Amino acid sequence: VLSVGTPGVGKTTLGKELASRTGMTYINVGDMAKEGELYEGFDEEYDCPILDEDRVIDELEDKMSEGGVIVDYHGCDFFPERWFHIVFVLRTENSFLYDRLESRGYKGKKLQDNIQCEIFQTLYEEAMLSYREEIVHQLPSNTPEDLERNLDQIMQWIEQWMKDNN
Repeated sequence: VLSVGTPGVGKTTLGKELASRTGMTYINVGDMAKEGELYEGFDEEYDCPILDEDRVIDELEDKMSEGGVIVDYHGCDFFPERWFHIVFVLRTENSFLYDRLESRGYKGKKLQDNIQCEIFQTLYEEAMLSYREEIVHQLPSNTPEDLERNLDQIMQWIEQWMKDNN
């Protein structure tokens, strides 16, 4: 299962809760990269490290081949298509997203670019170009009720997938 979206849309909250309900392994690619220092430099403009995508793929390969993994990252175009049976793109209205990002200390260009990324559906389009259309699903992620609905929907999908494939 791949969960993608602009920073602040709720990927981590969803992924951790999904893992606790399913027993699947949850991997936050940003945290994994930080722990393993999987970077190839630093972006001064955005004040953040630059992910070394090849090293991330190498690091994840064994875990992904075992299956039962929920991967959380904002982008998705560098992950092998074969890794995922379903891709969820979380979407958040800009008023909610702005407040969430601002509370994380995002400001200036970083804040504006992330809001624009959400407005222009950049990560949804990236997912649609990177994976088969029928496995990519958008989910609203504005309220706690949305979170519960999304968890229920994903749990149903996982249960059906298990029935169909075991």
